[in-house]
Amino acid sequence: MRPSPRTSDDREFTFDERDFRRVCRMIRDRAGIHLHPHKRDMVYSRLARRVRALGMERFGDYLDFVEADPDAELQGFINALTTNLTSFFREAHHFDMLAERLRSRGRNGQTIWCNAASTGEEPYSLAITACEAFATMTPPVRILATDIDTNVLQTAARGVYPVERINSLSLQRRRQFFQRGEGANAGLCRVKPELQALIEFRPLNLLDDDYELKGGFDAVFCRNVMIYFDKATQYEVLKRMAPLIAPDGLLFAGHSESFGHAHDLITPCGRTTYRPAPGLRR
Repeated sequence: MRPSPRTSDDREFTFDERDFRRVCRMIRDRAGIHLHPHKRDMVYSRLARRVRALGMERFGDYLDFVEADPDAELQGFINALTTNLTSFFREAHHFDMLAERLRSRGRNGQTIWCNAASTGEEPYSLAITACEAFATMTPPVRILATDIDTNVLQTAARGVYPVERINSLSLQRRRQFFQRGEGANAGLCRVKPELQALIEFRPLNLLDDDYELKGGFDAVFCRNVMIYFDKATQYEVLKRMAPLIAPDGLLFAGHSESFGHAHDLITPCGRTTYRPAPGLRR
């Protein structure tokens, strides 16, 4: 007989509405993420692991610790609450547009910023696109891949995945860009070193006042992250991001994201694709 699922009344740690509201405020202030009320069970499940790992008995004590010593636990708090749903060549039409753009601009050095890199499937898809566009494993393209979650960035930098993650790719892409593991590594694959060499992985919080980036990006991929921000936060992020895009550069957004409230910063130019607004101050 299977055990009954644990209910809110018999949880390992007390977690009341006040605790949930406090978590919502803390993650909004520090990462811009807006948590809906129906996420309460998810919040408990994810943060309970941190409470347990730190040997604490109350959620309130854990949240006190996060606020009192951010250097010790704030990153763990953020990592626990971020969502990292991704795949290779997700929303494939964007990569088709990017390949056409890369070819049209020739072999002048081009830069791409992927600012929700997650576990790496998206930046590696960008690297594959660049290699295919120029028919070489050393295209004139550099990719900056950032994320607020340091755990997923470590996974991305390793570039090792279960082989199931690449099953949707063509046989040619699997052979050209991945190495299959053998022996103890059977069932795993690794992106080839040439792809890794095209990408710099770096932690970055989109709520930071200064991203400390040079800018002039030919393309910026900011997909399926703005949906976690309210409109005011989206505008503030775009106000910092748009000036970093080259005047003729492109911003790629997720399929459920729209920015009509930021028409003074970016203007639509295709399917979930934007350009910096004319006359944007840089």
